[in-house]
Amino acid sequence: MAAICAGVIAFSMAGCKGGESSDGGEATPTEENGAVSDEMDTALTSLEFTAGIRVGWNLGNTLDATGTKDIFSEKSWGNPETTEEMMLAVKEAGFNAVRIPTSWGNHMDENHNIAADWMARVKQVVDYAYNNDLYVILNMHHEEWNYPYEDNKETAAEIMTTAWTQIAENFKGYDERLIFEGMNEPRWVGTNFEWNGGNEEGRSVVNYLDQVFVDTVRATGGNNAQRFLMVCPYAASSSREALEALVLPNDSADRLIVSVHAYTPYSFALQQNGGNKWLAEKDSCTRDIDDLAATLNELFISKGTAVIIGECGAMNKDNEEYRAEWAKYYMSKFKEIGIPCFLWDNGAFYSGETFGLLDRYSNTWRYPDLMAGIMEGAGSADN
Repeated sequence: MAAICAGVIAFSMAGCKGGESSDGGEATPTEENGAVSDEMDTALTSLEFTAGIRVGWNLGNTLDATGTKDIFSEKSWGNPETTEEMMLAVKEAGFNAVRIPTSWGNHMDENHNIAADWMARVKQVVDYAYNNDLYVILNMHHEEWNYPYEDNKETAAEIMTTAWTQIAENFKGYDERLIFEGMNEPRWVGTNFEWNGGNEEGRSVVNYLDQVFVDTVRATGGNNAQRFLMVCPYAASSSREALEALVLPNDSADRLIVSVHAYTPYSFALQQNGGNKWLAEKDSCTRDIDDLAATLNELFISKGTAVIIGECGAMNKDNEEYRAEWAKYYMSKFKEIGIPCFLWDNGAFYSGETFGLLDRYSNTWRYPDLMAGIMEGAGSADN
């Protein structure tokens, strides 16, 4: 996340390994890639796949932090080093998916080669989740080279091709539980078009770069020829204008998922001096959520295209009771139409955008009522 942002089909993750298909389709053997050579289930549609994701959690302000240009950047925004115990705490709480925002630009040389120690560390963190049967989204976050201007698009395409080729090759042997997300919130930073859905030029270049991303990953072969890929509209915006302008890339595998971010309603969820109360019985509180669900259903779900809300949340305003009610409604509303949601957690509890949920120093959850609302709304198997 940037500083400011505008009925489940059963799917056994254990069945994703060992060449078994969850719905009877054939699984495809993969090439060896390091220690990982899991088999890919090629029979799932994108909607069947996302139906297996109950609710997800973001490892925010960690591998995406850009405070330094070395391996220590992971802790440069104040969060501790990620551990496997954190991922186990996430799983035990009822989440079955993790999004791992990752910045790469600070770890590239002049030829866009990614530092070996950074790639190894990212792989280690991915494995903490993946090896514990969690779905994982790995992305590009907080990049400054992919701004969607017409005069920058070829340079951005070159860097994207070089970087995503390296990432895809390193994770080629992972099965479908590892999802690649091409970009985070590509936008015209610092302009009047940053968060309002963009303009024609910006939206067009985002569509172009989405296609570059898909083509790059597919070209690496192995499991990447069939991996589920997430593509976003301009700024990953939930505005109807941006969503309508998204042109889904041509994809030989037909395995795309639309990535949307929605801190909704804005005044309650993200505006620091906005309202701190939210009530499910009030139309003024639910309207924006309902409208977005209807829009995503109309534009994508009803047409067979899956959607993941990769970031959502309501920052702490000493209002846990209202946040819990919001979370229950929000999660259940999108669950109704088959859209899983990933809560943003930046580890912040005391200042700024206070989206912290898990105390990563003690691996305890700060807001039990909020967590209960999240899990009840998402229909967690454990709640």
